[in-house]
Amino acid sequence: MKQFWRIIERYYPWLLLLLGVDCFCFIIFWISDIQAFQTLIGLVVLTSILLFSAILFVLNKRETTRRELFRDFLSDPTICNEERLLSVISREEGESIRLLASVLQEHKNESSSMADALRDYEEYVEGWAHEAKTPLSLLTMLLDNRIDEISPSLQAKLDYVRSQLQENVTQMLYYARLKSSTKDYRFEDVNLNDCLGEVLEDYAPLLEEKQFVILNKLQSETVYTDRRGLQFMLGQIVSNSIKYSSDSPMLTISMIHSETADVLSVEDNGIGVKKYDLPYIFQKGFTGDSTDSRKKATGIGLYLVKKMADDLNLRLEATSQWGKGFKIVIFFPKLGSNGGK
Repeated sequence: MKQFWRIIERYYPWLLLLLGVDCFCFIIFWISDIQAFQTLIGLVVLTSILLFSAILFVLNKRETTRRELFRDFLSDPTICNEERLLSVISREEGESIRLLASVLQEHKNESSSMADALRDYEEYVEGWAHEAKTPLSLLTMLLDNRIDEISPSLQAKLDYVRSQLQENVTQMLYYARLKSSTKDYRFEDVNLNDCLGEVLEDYAPLLEEKQFVILNKLQSETVYTDRRGLQFMLGQIVSNSIKYSSDSPMLTISMIHSETADVLSVEDNGIGVKKYDLPYIFQKGFTGDSTDSRKKATGIGLYLVKKMADDLNLRLEATSQWGKGFKIVIFFPKLGSNGGK
């Protein structure tokens, strides 16, 4: 119906001319022979209706073709699509289309150049992150093999630096991984205690430096997910707890089971998040209230946790009370009878 009224509005001068011709024919018939007019009026009306319908059909088909060609031109402003569109429009409209084509082509070239530059930059950053893992591995080997030659205080400092660098490099690599169009996730049954143990071992220097108490309430639970993705999520959550810890920090890990999901809870007793900041903690770059510890934050850790959870089809919930702690809950959906678990 909207298309019909658009056609009426666009071609109403010609339709008015057709109506005028019909009225003129009626008047001529009526003046020349009133009896013949009464006989032929039905035929004239029917002919007018058929002619009017045929004109509307042709105009509708023409308008539909114009719209489709214009849509093809906007989505892909090639010379071929431009010529096809020019063949069904007027000369005045053609000038506008040629101007639009030049603007779209210029924009397309700029977008392509920017995409290439961004791709090169991402490849460089990802390559740098992979290269940075080599000296980190050498530093780890040095700390493990030359422990007797290094003073405990120096070893603790080097371990702290290594852990911070390792976290930053891992974060960078997973950021690139999440942005990639191809994902290499491997879903399997993952033992949570083993997975958590590896994460806590990676962050051991930072946890010891803050004198964290770890309360692990997990038993021998397993969840069906990607192991590396889950480890990355847990690592970022633990790192977040370390950054915003209290004077006597504690980290509690527990799990409950429901009919629809296995629910993993990671809770700390740190400074927490203010109520008005809580809805935004998973947004990229959000750091919340500008306390001393948050001034140095990047606002990327929990954002990556949320992106990874979305990729792994996991649901996150966060709760907090300012000054009393922060808790993140991860919901692992239970597979149905066809899931194979």
